[in-house]
Amino acid sequence: MVIARRRTVGPERSRIRVMRVIARMNVGGPALQVSTLMRGLDPELFDHRLYAGFVGPDEADYVVQRAPDVQVCRVPTLGRAVRPTDDLRALAELTAAMRRFRPHIVHTHTAKAGALGRAAAVLARVPVRVHTFHGHLLHGYFTPAKTRLLVQAERSLAAVTDRLVAVGCSVRDDLLAAGIGRPRQYAVVPPGTTLAAPPSRSQAREELGLPQECPVVAYVGRVTRVKRPDRFLSVAREVRRTVPNARFLVCGEGDLQGDLETAADLRESLHLLGWRADVETVYAAADLVLLTSDNEGMPVSLIEAGLAGVPAVATNVGSVAEVVRDGHTGFLAPPDAGDLTRHVVRLLGDDRLRHRMGQQARSWTTQRFGAERLVRDTHDLYASIAGARGWWPTALPKGVNR
Repeated sequence: MVIARRRTVGPERSRIRVMRVIARMNVGGPALQVSTLMRGLDPELFDHRLYAGFVGPDEADYVVQRAPDVQVCRVPTLGRAVRPTDDLRALAELTAAMRRFRPHIVHTHTAKAGALGRAAAVLARVPVRVHTFHGHLLHGYFTPAKTRLLVQAERSLAAVTDRLVAVGCSVRDDLLAAGIGRPRQYAVVPPGTTLAAPPSRSQAREELGLPQECPVVAYVGRVTRVKRPDRFLSVAREVRRTVPNARFLVCGEGDLQGDLETAADLRESLHLLGWRADVETVYAAADLVLLTSDNEGMPVSLIEAGLAGVPAVATNVGSVAEVVRDGHTGFLAPPDAGDLTRHVVRLLGDDRLRHRMGQQARSWTTQRFGAERLVRDTHDLYASIAGARGWWPTALPKGVNR
């Protein structure tokens, strides 16, 4: 992937040092976006370093699978789990690293890294703090009491943050409605990605051990509570009542993997692929992609499906509607297995509609969610900060490339 880069224009500009912090680089949207930025931002303008913990035992490492070229400074105690002693160690290590590197900007990703990274930036007196919300934890994750504590913590963190980045307008609006940050703090920067050239449909199905002619529904992502694998299984069972030869692919793993493995009645039609680096093969084999979550940010799996020309059926949560255009590139439904089933059955039974939606999905996602656009938007965000702070005489003019 080649990203158009920008050169300095006019008076000499020093490189902006950016320290990027994420809890872990597990396979998913945040790791993909971070990797895209590490590769794509112009090293003549930005000196950037990535700090992350290690993935959990039920997760796949994005760096190992898809981004071995991305250098990561590991912080062993900066993982997913919340452990006070380890978290204090991670805070101390991040603070020390910031004092050595002396970044102009600390940019944090994901909730735990957002808390520890911004706290460390305050302690290290980093001039600018930026945090990206790749989604939010306002519902579907915790009890009401824990959610209230989370909201209060995010409000306090927003008060010491210069810019808040949301992956979608709905994510931003939900956060503002919860009193997290002020409107002028926010920038909306949707995800951006590319997809490797997929194999042919027949090659993909042969590789995955699927019949050539059966309808195939794919799910790509973590198998965890907020993603509602139980709802996915309910939809699969109901679809098979009408489409008995339908097959269902699950590309991913998680703490609820056992729920899928023990679905004895679906044993012949449910294919558990685990994590695969060649996710394009999964999309190539599929007739549609299904998402059954209770809560989402802006799912990269739906963007990848669109790039592959595969329509989607998804729950209308978070910023999903900003990826899937209901009735044009797929169908949206409330978090209800019955409604999702009706849409899946309709698409599987109408080849012309499915093909048209797939073409429209490819056109829409290519235009809106390219990797180059993500890099450009982030560059412009940093350039606006540099100009306002006087680090650069003015922000770089848009559209100036190397």
